[in-house]
Parts: sequence; C-alpha cells; structure tokens
Amino acid sequence: MGNSYAGQLRTTRFEEVLHNSIEASLRSNTVVPRPVFSQLYLETEQPLAHDGRTENDDEDEEVGSESNSPPLPYQMKPPPEGCCTTDGFCQAGRDLRLSSLGSDPSDVPPGFMLVGVRCPSLPETLLVCAVDRRFLPDERGHNALLGFSGNCMGCGEKGFRYFTEFSHHINLKLSTQPKKQKHLKYHLYRNNQGVLVKGAPICWRGHDGRMRQTGSSLSEGHAVSDEQPPNMALTRPTHTPGSYTAGSAVDPVALPQIADVPHQLTNGNHAAPSITQPPLNQARPGRPSAKGSHANAGPPKKRHKGWSPESSANNLPESTAKTPPSSSALSTLSLSSVFTNGARSETAALLSSLQGSSLTPLSPPGLSVAIPDQLLHTCRLQPVIFKGHGPLPQLTGNANEVLLSSLLRSCYLSSQTLPRVYQHYGPSPIQPLSTEMQILLTVYYLVQLGPDQVPLIEDLEQIFMRSWRESHLSEIRQYQQPQAPASQGRHYGIETTSTLPGLPQHLSLPPQSQQPLTPSQLPWLAQLAASSCGEGVVVLGEKIGSLAQGLQQMFSRLMEGRLENTNYVVVIVTTPGQETQSCVVVTGKHQCRALAESMYSPKEGLKEINQQLSTGIAQELIHYCNSQQDGDLDSLLDSATVDSSEPSPLSSSPESAEERSLKTTHSPKDTNSPKDSHTQCSKDLPSPKERVSSPKDTCSEYSVEWREVRPIQLAVARKLLSHVCAIADSSTQNLDLGSFDRVSFLILVPSSEVTFQQTVLHLWNSGVLQELGGLDQECVSQREAERFVVKMDQSAQARLDSLTQEAQSNSYTLYILVHDHAHCDINSASHSSSDSGLGLVDQLLNSRQVRDAPNILILHVTSFPFALQTQYTRISPYNEIHWPSAFSNDMDLYHEKTRYFGVSELLETTRSGSSLPLMRHDSSFESMASALEERFSKLHSAVIRTTVLIQHYCVALMAASGRIDSSHNLHKHTSVETLEIVQSLLTASQQCPAHHGHMVLLRIPSLALAAWAHRRLSRVRRQLGLEESFEIILGNPNQALNIGQSFTDQIKTWLKIQDADWVPQTYLELEALPCILILSGAEPLGESLPRSLKYCDLRVISCSYLQRTTLEQELGLAAYLVRAESRPPHNPAPGSDLLESDAEKLSSTDNEEEEGRENRDSPLSSSQQVQSCPDSGALDPFPAQSTTSPNVSQKGTMDATQPPSQSQTQLQPQPLSFPYPQATIHQPQVQSYSQAQPISQLQPQPQIQSQSLSQTNSQTYTQTLPLHQSLAQMQIPPPQTQPHPPAQSRRQHPKSTSSGSLSPRASSPHQGCSWARGVSRPPSVLLPRALYDIITASDSSGLPRCSSFLPHMSVAWASSFRPLLSKMMTCTEQSLYYRQWTVPRSSHMDSSNRTEGRSDNFHPRRLLLSGPPQVGKTGAYLHFLGILSRMLIRLMEVDIYDEEDINYSAQAEGVLYHPPNASWPNPDIMRTMPFDYTIHDAKYDDISSVYCPGFTPSFEGNPVRQEDVYLRRRTARIKLSKYAAYNTYHHCEQCHQYLGFNPRYQMYETTLHAFTFTHLLLGEEIQLYFIIPKSKEHYFSFSQPGGQLESMRLPLTSDWTPDCIKSPIFTPTTGRHEHGLFNLYHAMDGASHLHILVVKEYEMAVYKKYWPNHIMLVLPTVFNGAGIGAAHFLIKELSYHNLELERSRRLEGGAPTGDVWPFIILADDSCVMWNAVELDARNGSVEHAVSLKQILQHMEACPDLAHYGLCGIRKWSSRGLTGNEQREPFSRGLLHDFLLLNVDRSQNVQYDQNRFTCHDVDFTLRLHSAGLLVCGFNSFSVMKKQIAIGGYRTFIIKTKTTDVPTSVGPSQYICAPDSKHLFLATPAQLLLEKYLQHTRQKLFPLSTKNYTHPVLSVDCYLNLGPEVTVCFVSSRPHSVNISTTGLLFSGLLLCFVDSFVTPGFLKKFTFLKGATLCVISADRSSLRQTVGRLELEEEWRFRLSDEFQTANAKEDRPLFFLTGKHI
Repeated sequence: MGNSYAGQLRTTRFEEVLHNSIEASLRSNTVVPRPVFSQLYLETEQPLAHDGRTENDDEDEEVGSESNSPPLPYQMKPPPEGCCTTDGFCQAGRDLRLSSLGSDPSDVPPGFMLVGVRCPSLPETLLVCAVDRRFLPDERGHNALLGFSGNCMGCGEKGFRYFTEFSHHINLKLSTQPKKQKHLKYHLYRNNQGVLVKGAPICWRGHDGRMRQTGSSLSEGHAVSDEQPPNMALTRPTHTPGSYTAGSAVDPVALPQIADVPHQLTNGNHAAPSITQPPLNQARPGRPSAKGSHANAGPPKKRHKGWSPESSANNLPESTAKTPPSSSALSTLSLSSVFTNGARSETAALLSSLQGSSLTPLSPPGLSVAIPDQLLHTCRLQPVIFKGHGPLPQLTGNANEVLLSSLLRSCYLSSQTLPRVYQHYGPSPIQPLSTEMQILLTVYYLVQLGPDQVPLIEDLEQIFMRSWRESHLSEIRQYQQPQAPASQGRHYGIETTSTLPGLPQHLSLPPQSQQPLTPSQLPWLAQLAASSCGEGVVVLGEKIGSLAQGLQQMFSRLMEGRLENTNYVVVIVTTPGQETQSCVVVTGKHQCRALAESMYSPKEGLKEINQQLSTGIAQELIHYCNSQQDGDLDSLLDSATVDSSEPSPLSSSPESAEERSLKTTHSPKDTNSPKDSHTQCSKDLPSPKERVSSPKDTCSEYSVEWREVRPIQLAVARKLLSHVCAIADSSTQNLDLGSFDRVSFLILVPSSEVTFQQTVLHLWNSGVLQELGGLDQECVSQREAERFVVKMDQSAQARLDSLTQEAQSNSYTLYILVHDHAHCDINSASHSSSDSGLGLVDQLLNSRQVRDAPNILILHVTSFPFALQTQYTRISPYNEIHWPSAFSNDMDLYHEKTRYFGVSELLETTRSGSSLPLMRHDSSFESMASALEERFSKLHSAVIRTTVLIQHYCVALMAASGRIDSSHNLHKHTSVETLEIVQSLLTASQQCPAHHGHMVLLRIPSLALAAWAHRRLSRVRRQLGLEESFEIILGNPNQALNIGQSFTDQIKTWLKIQDADWVPQTYLELEALPCILILSGAEPLGESLPRSLKYCDLRVISCSYLQRTTLEQELGLAAYLVRAESRPPHNPAPGSDLLESDAEKLSSTDNEEEEGRENRDSPLSSSQQVQSCPDSGALDPFPAQSTTSPNVSQKGTMDATQPPSQSQTQLQPQPLSFPYPQATIHQPQVQSYSQAQPISQLQPQPQIQSQSLSQTNSQTYTQTLPLHQSLAQMQIPPPQTQPHPPAQSRRQHPKSTSSGSLSPRASSPHQGCSWARGVSRPPSVLLPRALYDIITASDSSGLPRCSSFLPHMSVAWASSFRPLLSKMMTCTEQSLYYRQWTVPRSSHMDSSNRTEGRSDNFHPRRLLLSGPPQVGKTGAYLHFLGILSRMLIRLMEVDIYDEEDINYSAQAEGVLYHPPNASWPNPDIMRTMPFDYTIHDAKYDDISSVYCPGFTPSFEGNPVRQEDVYLRRRTARIKLSKYAAYNTYHHCEQCHQYLGFNPRYQMYETTLHAFTFTHLLLGEEIQLYFIIPKSKEHYFSFSQPGGQLESMRLPLTSDWTPDCIKSPIFTPTTGRHEHGLFNLYHAMDGASHLHILVVKEYEMAVYKKYWPNHIMLVLPTVFNGAGIGAAHFLIKELSYHNLELERSRRLEGGAPTGDVWPFIILADDSCVMWNAVELDARNGSVEHAVSLKQILQHMEACPDLAHYGLCGIRKWSSRGLTGNEQREPFSRGLLHDFLLLNVDRSQNVQYDQNRFTCHDVDFTLRLHSAGLLVCGFNSFSVMKKQIAIGGYRTFIIKTKTTDVPTSVGPSQYICAPDSKHLFLATPAQLLLEKYLQHTRQKLFPLSTKNYTHPVLSVDCYLNLGPEVTVCFVSSRPHSVNISTTGLLFSGLLLCFVDSFVTPGFLKKFTFLKGATLCVISADRSSLRQTVGRLELEEEWRFRLSDEFQTANAKEDRPLFFLTGKHI
C-alpha cells in the first residue's frame, strides 16, 4: 500500500480511528461515520521519503512477503547479564516448550490466543506464547493489524509491543530480522483430553499482502451483547480448530460469522467486532445514499480522479472507488437469476426427499391476506414476494399488483437435498442446513446487497454451500476420499476452500463446536444483522404469529410510506411447537422492476415491449425526452434542415466545405472559438459520386482478409479429420471410411438471412465445392452454392428429408450435416409449437432416419457448447474438438498473422489500469435512464433505455453536425461516450482518400424498438443533411440486408466488383463503410461483423437473463482478430495506433458522478467546456478524444484534475488528485505552445528525459519506458513546479495528446486511413452498468463471475452441492464439469436421451467443434470438408510401384511363339523358347545382371542406389478397384465375417496346433505351429475332432467349383501386421480360398491380434533372425511334406494318389490389385482390373499346368507392354512376387534357407537348370503397393555392444579371422551378401562393367553389384546350362559347394589372368578342405592375408571366405 499511491497510512492512529468508526456504526442507525481508510490516508502534499518510498514501507514489507533474495544479516543485541539463554526457555528461565506446557493450565487473557513459535535452533519443538488475536490473520490471511502484542507464557511477563523485543525474551536466536510472519507458525488448542496440541498453521499470506483489513468478523457463534441473559455461556476457554478467527474472546453458541468480507470495505467504512458489542459489522449504518456498494480494498486505480479524504460516503452518488479486480466483491454482482417464467422447476424428487420438512407448498385454508387497493398507484411499485419456508397465505384483492416467485423456495429445497454420496452409507453425521440457518444467511445476504443491486439466487446458493461445507469439513473429507468419482479428477471433488468473493467467510462452525440455532434466537439475530444497514432490510419476526399477519403488516407499512427506504422485508414466524416459516418481500423500486422483468421469458419480454409500443404507452416518454432540450428537439431539427440548393448555413462564402476545411487545417493560428470549431466539425463529406469519379481517391492500405484460410484453421480442420478417423478406426464399426468414395454435405444455419448469405459467401470462396466435384467454377454462380446451406426454418424439413433419402440410396457417399451455431435452437420438438420455428433441430437431426444412417455424420459447431454438455448429452466427450487456446504453449506452432481478441481479452483491459478499458459502462446514460425508470414505472426498462439512447444519438448528431447553434448547449443532453461515437463516425472517413470509415454497432434486441430507432435516426440524419456521410442499417434477422444505392456503389468500387446487379448481403461486405448498424433479434444468430467495427454499443441489451451463453453471446459481437504484430490494446506503446481517442478520452464512464461531485468547485465553466467539442471534428484525426462535454444533467462542471490522456500518461507521472484546481493557470500557455509548433517538434516532459516522440504514420513503436511500471512510483515533483501539469486535458489542442499519426498538421486533411489504423485495434464495448459489474467481477477461482452462471436457460444445475469452475480448467475439463453438474430441462432436446441400463447414450457419429465467437470456425469446418474429401479419395487410392521393365532396350526383336490371343501356354512351344536370363524387374536394377549370350547391357542406366532405395522408387497413385486387397484399416460390412466377425464363432476363438516333419538339409526335426481359427478348421484334417493336426486338406486335380480356389496361398510377412494386404475378400470376389500367413515366432501375438480370422504358420524360433529365403524354404518343404500326407490320406480313402493338387501360391504381402490384358480390334491391347479369383482360376484351368515347375505373372507398369505391341503372351524367364509353384515337380530344388536378398532369382535359375519349365503369364499383371513399413528388406545392421543402430560401413562387415574387431549383431549371411554387393571393385576388379567377361558362379546366384555380370552354371548332372565355349571369366565364385563340384568340372572353364576367386564356407576347416579337394592351388594363388570372416562373434557362427588370383 505504501509505495503504490501518494497517500500514506498513519499506522500510529490506526486503532484509534478504527475503533471510533466501529463505535459510531454500532451506536447509530442513521449517521454514516467517516470511512476508516479515508481518515487514514494523508493528504498528497506529505513529502515522500528520500528514496521515493513511503515511510511505512518497512512495516508493509513485514507482511509475509518472503522473497527469494538472500536474508539481510541481522545481529541480535546481547542479552542482559545473568539472563537464561537456553533454547526453549525465556530469559527468566521458564520453560516455554509445548511438550512441557501441554498439560499445565494456561491463563490466557481475553482477546489473546495461544500460538506456537518456531525456534530455529529447535526445529522439532514449538514454543508457547499468547498473542493478541487482532495482530494475527484469519484463516484466509486477512485482517491482521500491523504490529504485535504478546505475553510470555513461561514467566507471565506481559505487554511486549514489538516482536523483535519478544523474540529476544524467548531466546529466538535469529540470523535475520525477526518477523512475526516467519516465526508465529501454528495455532494451539486443547484436545478432548485437555492437552495443548498443535493446530492449523497460521495463514499469513492473503490475496494482497499490502492491505491489512481489520477483522470484521466474530468467532463462529453468537455475539454476546451487554444485555445478554446470564444463562448463555459467555466464554469457552478452549479454542477448537476453526474457531481462531480474529474477532472476540467469546465463542458462544452457533451464530455464523456475519461478514468476514475479504477486500470489502463497504463504502469505505470498516467495522470490527467488539467483545461486548453485537456484531453489527456490515459497515452499513443507516441506508447510505451511495448507489453502489462497490468493494474498496484501497486507493483507487490510476483512472480514478481522486480519493479525497473529505469525500465521505453520504455525498457520493456511487461508491468513491471501484473494486480492484482481485477483490471483486459480492456487491458487484447484480440482478436476479433467471429461469423460464422466473421459477426453477420444483421437481417431485426434491419435494419427496424432504417429506416432513417445513417446505410444503400447500397453504392452509382460512388464512388469506388482502392486497390493498391502489397499491401500484400509491407506491409506484409492484412488490415481489419470494416464497420461503412454509405455506404462503392466499392473496385476495387485485392479485395483479403483486408478483409471486418460487425461486427462493427452490433454492432452499435444493440446498437441503444432500447429494447421494452422503446418503449412501445409511445414517450420516452430515446434515443439511437447518431452516433457521437458511433464513439467517438469507438476511445476511440481503444486508450486503447495495441499494441498486438485485438479489441473485446463485449467490445465495453458494453462500448456503459455503456454510454447509464449513460446518461439515471433516466429514466431507472422509466421504470424499474413497468416493470421489474417478471422472471428477482434481476439479470435481467438493471444494472446501473456494469461496465466493465478498461472501461471509465463515458461515458456520465445525460440528464439534457448533450448537444448533434455535427458532427463538432467530428473529432477534436476524434483526441484529439487519440493523447494520438501517432501513435497507426490515425483519418482521417478533410478535408475528403467522405469515399472513406478517404480510398484512408489511402491506400496511408499505401503504403508509414507512418502507420508502426499504428494499427487502423478511417475515419470520417462529411459533413454539411449529415449523419455522418465512418469506421475503422485495419493496425496492429498482429491485421490483428488475425482478418483474426477469420473470418474463425472453419471448414474453419482447411481446410486452411490442405491446407497449403499439398501444402508445411509450409516446409520453418520447414526448417527455424531446421536450427536455432548450426548446423542442424536433423544432430544433426543423430549423436545421438543409435545403440542398442552398449553401450550408455556416458557410460564409460559396467555397465548398472541403475547401474551407483545407484552409482551416492549414492555418496554424487557429483559435478555438465556438463558431470556427463547429465549422470544423461540420465538414460535409463529398457525395459518393464525387468520390467514385476521382481517380486519385484510392487507399493503398485497404485490403479484405476474410477470404484467407489461416494456419490455425488448417490445424483445427486436421483435428476434426483425426477425430473422424478415430471413429472409423475404433472397434465399434460405426463408420467405415473405406467404403465411401465421395463426400456430400449440408450446412444448417439459424434462421437469419445475413448468417445464411454469410455462410454461402464463405462456402463459395473456400473452393470446397470445386474440390468436391459438385460444381465447375467456370460455369456456375454463387447462387448455386445456396443448395448446400439451409436455414433452419420450415423449409428445412423438405431439404433434410431429401438428403436422408439420398443417403439411403447412395451408400458409398459420406454425408456431413454441419449444424452451425448449434446453441441457437436446442429446444425439444415435443415441447415446441410448429409455428414457433423452435425444435426443428431436434425434429430433424435427432430423427431416427438421420440417427441410424451409417453414412451420415453430424458436426455441431458452436461458440457456446455448454448447453450441449449435460448429463444426457448425445455427444461423446471423446468427439469434442476445442479451438486451441491463445494461452496454450502450442499457439506459436501455427505462425498466426492475427491474434484473437475475445471476451477474456476484453476483461483484461478492464483490469490493466494502464489505459481506458475497451469494455466500459456509461454513467451519464445510466443516470438518465434510472431517473426516467422511476418516473415511468409502468414502462419496460428496455423501452426507456432505448428511447434515452436514441435521444442521445440524435442530440449527438445535431451537436456534431454543427448545424445547431451552440447556444442550445446540446452537449448537456447527451453523454460523452455517445458524442464521441458520433463525432468519430462523422469524421473518420474524411481522413482517408477513399473515404473509408468505421461501423458503430447498436444492439437493440426488440425488433419493434429497433425499427423505431432506425426511423428516428434516419429522420434526424436526413434533416441534418448527412445522408451521404454514413449509412444507417436495420439488421433484422428475418430480412435481407438493405443498403442505399450510393453506398452500394461505393462498396463495389472498393471491392472491385463489376457485376451491375451486385448488392451486399452480409455485414462482412460492409468493410470500411461508415455506418450505424442496428442489430435486432432476441439473440445474435451468428452474424459476423467486419473488421471496421469500432464501437459495440450494448447499452440497451437486457440485464434480466443471466446465463453464461446469453452474456457471452452478446459480448462475442465485439470479438476480433487483431494483427499479431500489433501490441495488446490495453498496454500500448507510446507510438501505437490507439485509433481516434479511446485511450485518451476522459474516463467518463466509470466514475463520472464521483468526479463531478468531488470537484464541484472547479472553476471551469460549462461554456469553456463547449469549446472542446467542435475542436475535434475536422482537424484531428483522433476526434473523439477532444470531446469533454460532461453529463451536465447531473453536474454542471467537469473535474479540473482529470488524468492525462494516454500519451500523456506515458510522458509524465500522474498524481492522484490535487486539493486545488490548476488547469486554468496553465491553460493559455499550453494552448499557445502546442498550437505554435508542429506536434512532431514537441519536446517530451522533463520528468522523463528519455521518452521520445518520434512517431509516424507507419506505426513505428518507440518505447523506452516500461509500461507496467506504476506511474505513481516515479518521483513526482511538487505540482507547482511542473511546467505542464497533468491537468492539461483535451481542452488543449488535441494534437498535444494524440497518440497516433503525428505528422505536421499542415500537410493534408487526409491524415491517413482511419480504417487501416482501426484494424489493429478491437472495438470498444459499452455495457449496461449492471452487466458491467457482473462481467468484470471475479469469483474465488479468478474466473469472470458470469462463467459460474447457469450455462443456458434450457438446462438446470444437477445439484447445489457443486464446486465452482476452476480457472485452471481446460475446455475439455469444463466440458466434463458441465456433463457432471447440469441436466437438461424438459424443453431441452436432450431430455429424452435416456436409456435404461446404459451409462451413456452417445451418438457414435456426432462431433462437436467449439471455439470462441468470430475466431474462424466456419473456415475451419469448410476446410475440413475439403481435406476429408481428399482423404476419402486418398483412401481409395494407393501408391503403386510404376517402373518400366529394365534391360529390354538392347534385346533383339523377339519372335512370336504363341498367337497373341492364346489363353494358355503350350508346353512343347515353351520348351523351344530360349530361357531369358535377363532381369527385367526394376526393383532389381541395382543387382548383378545374369549373363545371357547375345545381350549387352548399358551400365550407365543403372546407377548405384542406397539401401532405402525402395522408398524413393517411382510410384503412381491409382484408385483402388473393387477387387483390391486391403490392410487392417479396411472394415466394410461385407468383410465382417471374413475378418472374424462371424456370429457363429466367438471372435478370437483359435486353436494352436503343432506340426512336425523331418528334413534332410536341416538334419533335424522341424516343429512348426499352426494357429487355426475355429471358422477355418474345415481346411485341415485332424486325428479326431479337436485332436492332433494331421494335414492340410488339398483338393484333387479333377475338382472344380466356380467359387473355389484350389491352391493354398502362402504369404510370408514380417513387421506389417497393420499394413500387410492380407484381406483378400474383395480380391477373391468372395471365392472360397485357403490363405496362410507365415510369421515369425516373436510376431505371432501381434499378427493374431490384428488378423484373428486368418490361419497362421509360425516359423521355428531359430528362424527369428532369418530372411525371406528361410520362409520360402519352409513353405515349400512343408507343402511337399503335406502333399505326401494328403496322398497317403487319399490312398487310405481309396482315391488315386497322383490326383492331389500339387500347386501352391507364394504371394508377396504388398500385392494390392491384379490386371488382365484383353485384345481389342480397334485399340489394340487394353488392360483392366480383374479379381485375383479370375486370374487364379484361369491359371489353374490350364490344361497342361502339371508340366510346369513354376508359373507367375508380370509386374504392372503404366507403360503397358513395353517394346512391341504384339508382345509374346507367355515368357520363359525370371519370375518374382506372385508365383504358382508346383511342389511336386520342383521337389529336388529348394529355396536357399540362408538367403536374404535375390533368393527368387537364385531359385528360378536353379529351377530352370534342373530342366523344369518356367512360364510367365504376360496377359496378367500384379500391382504392388508401396509400403514403407516392415518387410523382409528392412534389416538393420547394428553393433553387438549397443542396441542402437550405428553407421557401419560395408568394409566393416568382414574382418580377418581371430582379429579384434567390432562384432556386429547381424546374421552372417546378410553381412556376406551386403559385403559382396558393395565391394565388387575391390573383390572383382576385372569384372567391373565387363559384360563379356562375367564372374562364374557355380550352383548359386549372388549379387555382386550392378556393374558386375554373373554367369550362372549348375554342377548337377543333366542340368541345363548356357554354352560357355570361348568365354573368358573374370572371376570364380564358389559358395557352399557340394560334391557335384569337382576339379574336372572347374577345368571346363577358362579364366582371365588375374581373375579373382572367392570361396565361401561355413567354417575355416571346410574352407581349407574345399581348396584342397578342388585342387584350387594349382591355378590360383592364395595369400594368408586373403582369408576373411564375417564380423560375427564365434557364437553367432560367422562365415569364412578366401580370395585368390588366377595364375
């Protein structure tokens, strides 16, 4: 407090002043004592301390503000000689330790309490001392007086006044300054055994360490007065936990503490309890005349003009100072809670749960109360009676003159209905609040309300909850621990610490110290509480025998005028032996009006307004307002009406107004005479025709940005898409994205024509229609986009019906129903009449046809999702998408050019204090409206407020136009805010060459009032001749936009629109048009506003409907996207563009009345003030800031000490107030100074030397002063010496304070485009005072108060026992909160969404997108539609390898062996065809070519590629055919059974079967495992059902069925459990087939999980690290073994053995589609997609198939049949990827089980050399999908030591035997193959690019790199080999040679000299044996260093090889 403000607290007289004030408030009901802190603040002349800090800073700092800075060294003074210095003892030698004193009786003086002191040297021990409780804080850290008073409990010494002194006495040996906050740690109390024990910690830290409120609180219990009967307990010596609040020494019976109000000094008055006085501590003696009881926690903020000690409460129109944001007190919460028809539904459940209570709704017969005649006429009010406890007597007479409300009764009921959690375990110690306690708390609440406040049921409910929780704290915690629902998380448990701000802190005691409040005590306690506010609340309790008697007494007092100053009458009946009864009667005029209006539903309210307008009741008001001016307003207007043929009456010469303004602008000696000034204000704008015709009148800064898609919108669209994919991927099968091939959509919008057109506009500009293929951009107009948008009116029914029919017939189209602005109509169809237009959403979107359609997805879009988030919501919490918060850390990722400025940012500006807030209220307007409301009590307040507001606008237009003589003092009849708005509107367009201006939004909910306002303003505009200056638009939701033709032409010019018939249809298209938009309608319906919106005038919106949705909807109109680079508007740099004036104008909104009355002696006369109005118009580009016309109807003068404007605030410090006026002293000097120079040459004020003023049009920001620095903390010289005091105000030349374009004034009348400056600043918002107070208040969690209101009229709170929303909650957590704590009313469409036995009833295809208003949700969901369509197309497409066959170019022309149309190959012809050794598959373009005589390759065409080459191979995106194979992400209805969703079988029901066979090559038994689903067991034979697996059934060759494939399909796979294409259902076209996945053992579980209905063959463990060769080897050997078993089984069955089908299919796991070539007479060969079934049946039907060992098909390429068109239909060469293998004929040729690469090339070469026929069916092709995950090629080479893949070069794959080398954890064979591939130049130098001298490879093919050619020969007898005669080989490769290789065989071949030999063996001994056996040393030279091994450890069995050179 000390160094923030100039005033200082005199701590020495603090107690004296405090107690005097308390005593005065207790003794008097009428006298208002001087506010405590007003007396304690010194005058500002008091000199500051030398260092700028105040004298009591040190004391302030003592308040628990332990900082992070190191402690100051502190030297304790030495103790007196002879004293005891032992730790734990005092200097007198007495023991102080708690352990010692625990059992001793303690003598504690009254007002003192026992406290535990922490001793640094005895950390485990507490010392006992007694401290005056006034110097200790309460449990929230407040109300501790500065200083100390304590006694020693050891020696008994008393009166220690300083804690330093006391710490010496008790031997606290400290190294730092003694502070009570640091060392007084715990309260002490006696337990049930009477032993003193440690209690709760003392709470030293409050909300504001600098404010020390006095303890305005008594202990929980009755305050005992002097007259108290002796039988009441006076004191209780033991303090239980919870009773140690600063206040009194008594702790009697059960009265809750009346008002421990943190931060609330009502009207500046403090009250503290006295031990012997009753607790009249509401600080409201009498009924003060202050209008608002704003809490005041200290001096005012910088905006406030003064806080003079002389200003006492009784002469202030409103409270002297506003509430600081941190202490938003209860008193700022105004107006009543609203429910439909004013009452909560009193459910039967609530009533039945309270049987036997006093809350019975029936009234006993015979009791009735007569309503006095002429009550309304006499009292001019309609009393509101709140039913309370007990039956209300029947009212007779004119019942229309009294209103009844059951709101209060509902509140009582709900807060007595305990949550089930506390009733679950039978009898509970937790009881609801008693009737008496509820009544007493109600009285407390009413006492706290300000005179202009209306009771709010939510507040009372929270008070009840707070009190209940306080009284059952320990039990609640017991129940809370085990039972808090898991979903609640940390937010939803019962809060025990949160409080409503400003509410009584301790409203009851823990049960152990609480005694029940008896009915007999209730009346006098209630009267005691009410007495503190004078006559404001009257309690009728004593001698009242019944409610009827009390009401009769109330009516008689009312008629006699004795309740003139009374707002509430509380009637309490406490008859012995009967239940306590009560009711509350509202008798305050303001409160009665507000409550009466809130009882209307919104619809009824508008109906009432219409009726008042139509019956002419309002005419008297309008006439009255007109006649208030000095002369009738209409006659003034008539005198000003301009004849267009005459010059303006102000023109002194024929020159145009524009020329005149140019001259006046150029004149530097311009003076401020009223006439000249008016002339400046009245510059007429040129007509639009002139504007358009001028070629140079263009504005370079104008741009329309609402068509752009922003990065954050793209991000949200992707989030939407991911949620849709999540629904599709879930196991619920609710959405099968794979089955849709296109997207269609329909957007449903509220029934507003502008919203409809705006959505159409966004849709057309988004390009979505073109992307979806619905329209062709060239040939279609925007009109056709309207087909996709539907207004939710009666026409919507037909459109939705046609869509559902369309959806049923087009099952492959996904329909998206976008329900935009979903909060607008959530009414139940059954509760809405058909003509109302409500309930349509429920009727259409929740219909069975839409709900059950599997191809309709519903997306709700809204800014206010709360109403859709109830306990019965249809939307899963997992399907909610929330717009990224501006406060989240990931906002930077979006690289936004704009920054969203919404409701929370608006609220921030009200708290920043550095400039005028963007959101404010208009006190002048409020005062005028209030006066008229009292005068016209029968009129609806909306009629009165709208009439006053329009009158203000009319007067402001007259004043600003300059056409009315200044003698009329028009400014007295409008408010500063309105005048500024109008002047800014009129002058803005003059500053831009293109005449861009801004929009003023005038929100008038009633259509009738809005139409009247439009007519009235239009007439005034016409009479003033301003029709061409600005447009007035009536925004009626039911009508299209209507703009004058001249303004339409203007907009067309700006937007460069050529279409002659174009008219604007949305508000967005009004960008930069100067206009007043009167927006009508009960609620905004989603209309977006242009960025030129500058003022959002909400002064006449209803204050009756306080729901979160309603409030945020209205505030959302001002939401805005600000350029990201611009500064936050509430903290601008000195040079920032604050637009015309908002930051600099007087704060005429918040405190105008206070200023007027405080400074009534200001010498400025009203005539001087008038000068400043005209001073603003034409000259100043920031005109509004020069208006100072005050609210003269309330006060005659302005404050002479207004704060400086914004730019001044940054140039000089601002003293709070001056005790004498100063402005007039310096005024002439300042004016001449500022007018004589261009403003750019002004020098900065001397106080801040470094502040520069170099500011230009280009928004250059210069800031040298930290803006957050408190201005009052700077050194302020005495005011007398200040050359330009802050009192210089807008009366000076406006340029001296403008903060924008500061170029020299003489340059041009166009000072830069006002619109361009405006887009970097959000609009200003003007609110009704009542709403402003509510919105700017915060609850205890720091959230705006309105966020804790009921979310929507159609929902209700599930329980009063709910926590408050938390500030830390994310959107998701808020959603969960509302889902838990709100239930829909019967009128809500979700109320029917309950299904018995289900915990949720979510619709699976329903999403909710929520985001703040105007943030760009429409663009996001439109983009979502586009990317969803692209994704569906993408889902229907795959990346196919599209590579041209290689090695064809150099081949000689082939001869046709078969006719082109041959269906099957002829074996005899095939044998005559030469075998094509050339590799044609492009995936093998990096391997060694196989030598083929007569073929010469081109080595240049095959560059060396990297390992991940297949990731970068050429692909084509191809749409999937209906015969495609799919991965695990595909689910369609047809596939369900195939994938295992068979109703006959339990899903995942599989069996594991072992299968063993012996193989000679492996030398041991092989055990394989089959995993066989139950549904596939018929493919196998078992020894018995469920017994041993014997074989896999094979068909006979003669079998043929049209829907069956005979060959089993084997697919080896690894790492592709999700992405492998194993779903062959569509590829097989439904044909029956046997498909077996061959998987490695360690992957068995994951494959089984993803493919539960597939048969799996699990390889043995030893093959876990093996390659593809091992899998094919085992498949082939197993198949042959199974063939033998089947033949045996058939033989036993009597069938011929040779007839068993011997073929199997080996298919790659990436084969996705198959094609067939058909010959067409006209087009040649045509390729088209066919099913795999067709291809296999065709191949299996080949008559001579048994002659072939291997068949295959070619790989697809988009180039079709390369080479000649008449390509051979069958080929004899290498085959890959998809093979049909004859396991019988190929019995003796095995796959190499060790191979990792090129195994198929190796196998085919060996098969051919064995004499078997190989045939490729060239008329068929297979498409292979690019799958970048998994597969047999993805082996990672890593070191043995670490598991992390490291970069190991090929040279490290081998090493010398027995050497120390880095061993690799990679199979030896793979290392060898990779080494040979990458080191060919080193190993076979002669072979590189030497096709004619290949490397001879015997019995195997190994890849030696693309530049080496390999000649394959087989050593087997009778094998088929190429002729090698005459060939010279450049190398010899012998790999694992067997006995067929002999020295004689090798001698057949000749080698070049220096050719390389490479011999590979499994170990070193076999290597030597091979060299010896083959007599290699005869022709080859070996060296010892030429022996190598693979870099494997010995246990990994490395391979060895030896190299040599040919001699």
